[in-house]
Amino acid sequence: MTKKITLQDSYQAQARIAGRIRRTALVDSPLLSKLSGGQVALKLESTQITGSFKLRGATNAVMSLTDEQRAAGVVGVSTGNHGRGLAYAAAQAGVRCIICMSELVPQNKVEGIKSHGAEVRIVGRSQDDAQVEVDRLVAEGMTMLPPFDHRDIIAGQGTVALELLEQAPDLETVLVPLSGGGLISGVGIVLKSANPDIRVIGITMERGAAMYECLKVGKPVQVEEKATLADSLGGGIGLDNAYTFEMTKALVDEVVLVSEEEIAAAIRHAYFEERQIIEGSGSVGIAALLAGKIEHPGHCAALVSGQNIDMGLHKRIIDGENVDVETEANGGVDA
Repeated sequence: MTKKITLQDSYQAQARIAGRIRRTALVDSPLLSKLSGGQVALKLESTQITGSFKLRGATNAVMSLTDEQRAAGVVGVSTGNHGRGLAYAAAQAGVRCIICMSELVPQNKVEGIKSHGAEVRIVGRSQDDAQVEVDRLVAEGMTMLPPFDHRDIIAGQGTVALELLEQAPDLETVLVPLSGGGLISGVGIVLKSANPDIRVIGITMERGAAMYECLKVGKPVQVEEKATLADSLGGGIGLDNAYTFEMTKALVDEVVLVSEEEIAAAIRHAYFEERQIIEGSGSVGIAALLAGKIEHPGHCAALVSGQNIDMGLHKRIIDGENVDVETEANGGVDA
């Protein structure tokens, strides 16, 4: 039987990673507050050392390795930000690291991982394809540290909620980007343990929303991965999901979908109104607020999960171009 992840696990993770990650700011957003009728603040995990929250879980997992595991090295599959966090954490600990990725991952994220000294292997057109190479390396003796469905990863991501509660003890609603569920599971267990009345709302994109589709049918299923501005939210949850499906089902009050146009509008809003450069996946909470999809937000924190966007793409978006990454991924032909 899978041992439950608890609030205590995140407190232990917080102590383990102290001094190795950045405590990020929670900043008020007067305009989003006015537009939504709530009191909205942005938790800027986009300003984390590697540009996303993923460093928290990756650092906790690397710091929890045995001496034998450290010597053999670590491997993971990633849509970009987990790979960057894992590469950085492994480099800081002097541990060999290989990251396996699909062809859909933007080149800027590949280069970001390489910049931290990890080896990158590009395999296939989905996380599932890349996972095949991970499994081969694990068979050779390396330790897999997956992007979300892992005790130490989830507990590490929960440390962002411990910070949130210190910064805003009277929180009523928290908006969390939803992909494989590692972040929302960690955040959810911390927030619900502190106050079961805090609403935890998962926000994800309309294109290829794997966890949303799995929750809808009541079990992990394969979902086609599609090109999206929220590329870090892509990928499946794994048919043998051990933690995050059940935790998301139990802890999340609602899941909201946002369109590509709403994601682009949120990236523009963050730049022009909040003076923040954020990636599509990090913008989805703002997107939901701007689109009026969050009813009665009250004292609300939107978790801005990352900033690792290709700057050429960012410029096109803030210049007002209608960017359709799915069409571009298919050579300019609508899929």
